[in-house]
Amino acid sequence: MEFAVALRQAVQASGLTLERIRHRLGRRGVAVSVATLSYWQRGRSRPRSRATVATLEEVLGVPPGTLTGLLDGAAPAPGVPGGAPPTAPSALPPMTPAASASELWPDPRRYAALVGQLDRSGDHRLERLGVHDVYRLGADGRSWTLSVRAVLRAAGDDIDRVVCVHRTGPADPADEPAEPPGDAATAELAAVRYCRPGRVRAGGGLTAFELVFDRVLAAGDTAVVEYDLRPSGPRPPGPPDGYDRRFSRPVHDYVAVVEFAAGRLPARCYGFTADGPGAPRRRFGELWIGTSGSANIAVGAVRHGIVGIEWEWQ
Repeated sequence: MEFAVALRQAVQASGLTLERIRHRLGRRGVAVSVATLSYWQRGRSRPRSRATVATLEEVLGVPPGTLTGLLDGAAPAPGVPGGAPPTAPSALPPMTPAASASELWPDPRRYAALVGQLDRSGDHRLERLGVHDVYRLGADGRSWTLSVRAVLRAAGDDIDRVVCVHRTGPADPADEPAEPPGDAATAELAAVRYCRPGRVRAGGGLTAFELVFDRVLAAGDTAVVEYDLRPSGPRPPGPPDGYDRRFSRPVHDYVAVVEFAAGRLPARCYGFTADGPGAPRRRFGELWIGTSGSANIAVGAVRHGIVGIEWEWQ
């Protein structure tokens, strides 16, 4: 992998513009123009300073050696077109954060186009200590609200926001048959706590948004964010039969609670996991619906994939 290709992929995965990268490098005492960054990722020139590239790795959030390791490769041998193909550095992860997230959605291109409009530069440097979802079904069986609480810890400096993505409506008829809860065309942020909303984007059955922390995090700092979602578009023709969350990054502890309206309880309820939208669902037991009309699952050390609750009305 050539340096220019690796840099382009890292810039794309970061979600940062070249101007934002230039600004963050400047805050770290490294002066690089936008034109120079553009030349580097187009292969028109190569950086001469390993220290500069090491700082660039930090800004882009890629593992050390991802870019600096490509500066050590020999130039193409004279008389041999292209020379020997360089090898990727051992520090390069087997799957970039962008690819890992995209594969969890039925249309990866649509997902990438949506979240690409948001600032995800700090997402991969946030450790998810815990995520707690409470999904409430309305008395009509079709309306819903979702309350989320997330506990985050910074694994680096200069992190000011997190990006959240939810599937809130149908995308294409070819998508998996079981649509997500509510199936509204879009959803809106009804409330946020301990943070403020940033940019919000919706389309293709997805709603994505930024939550800006009340302070810029340094390494080791923690943040707690809470938000409520509710549908803002047309309701689906029938009641939902499941709720799930898609994990592109590890989470230490995940808890999901589904609250059913009084007098409208399902016949059976199950917890499940899946590797992706087209993968088979693996049920891990029937869930008890208590006198509160709710069922819950608690899962530790989720690394990647889909975890959810599904139910049968009859």
